[in-house]
Amino acid sequence: MTDPLYRVRTDGACRGNPGPASIGVSILDTEGREVAFHSEAIGNATNNVAEYRAVIQGLVMLTGLGGRRAEFLLDSQLVVRQLTGLYRVRDPKMALLHDEVRRRASRLGEITFRHVPRRENGRADALANQALDRAS
Repeated sequence: MTDPLYRVRTDGACRGNPGPASIGVSILDTEGREVAFHSEAIGNATNNVAEYRAVIQGLVMLTGLGGRRAEFLLDSQLVVRQLTGLYRVRDPKMALLHDEVRRRASRLGEITFRHVPRRENGRADALANQALDRAS
């Protein structure tokens, strides 16, 4: 039997770059129902750091759900291109986050990353912005 395919929508938000930052994660089951979500302020960071931190949180949550297959949907084209190997990661701090994502993903099974337009990532965006609003 094939493991279910989860859809993990993630987003990082930042007011200023760098500035106060947050993450939002929404995990959907095969029927499109939200089975888990997360909204958290992460302190001061760049937007790209927030995007990576959101993916890491999604992987942690997926592990907790026992998920082994997932499609991560992000509106950050840069992060998706780095995670799929199309772009190199040059910044040493970003490379650490990139390596953590790759390490966690490799322990799970079939994990893919896909870019989606911002308008298709509304729930994760809303969760990230709610965290920023709570923190201010």
